[in-house]
Amino acid sequence: MHYRFPNEPGWCHGKIKNAGYRLTIPRRAILQVLNNSRSHMSAEEIYLEVHKMYPAIGLTTVYRTLEMLVRMGLVSKFDFGDKRARYELAEGPGSKGHHHHLVCTKCGRIIDYKDFIDEEQELINKTEKGLSKKFNFEIHNHIIHFYGVCESCREKGL
Repeated sequence: MHYRFPNEPGWCHGKIKNAGYRLTIPRRAILQVLNNSRSHMSAEEIYLEVHKMYPAIGLTTVYRTLEMLVRMGLVSKFDFGDKRARYELAEGPGSKGHHHHLVCTKCGRIIDYKDFIDEEQELINKTEKGLSKKFNFEIHNHIIHFYGVCESCREKGL
């Protein structure tokens, strides 16, 4: 049986092939779910969405594929303190680009934050440069999460 996926993630075929892997049906389906997602999905949530398109997939395949995609840098893996890994595309058409996260410790809401002001960008650049020099370490990327309470939870008195 041949599966067709709308908005197929052809943008990553070369990267996957160059890394010595094939772009299999489960991998295509997982990348499509992540490409279409507007949230930070857990492996279980990804599995449930992929299963609708490709019922033969198993949860173990989803976990293995996600770890492979994270190692390749195509997918980002996050821990927001809820004891569940969350995933999103790191690059490609569905990618949100470089951003930070605001995480509500009451309701679990995650806000993507990428409209940095000049002072923030200068501070981050200065911090990266200082850390690189201090530890003789070449920095390629960073992840920043801010934890607190969102406006909605504060209004509810939580």
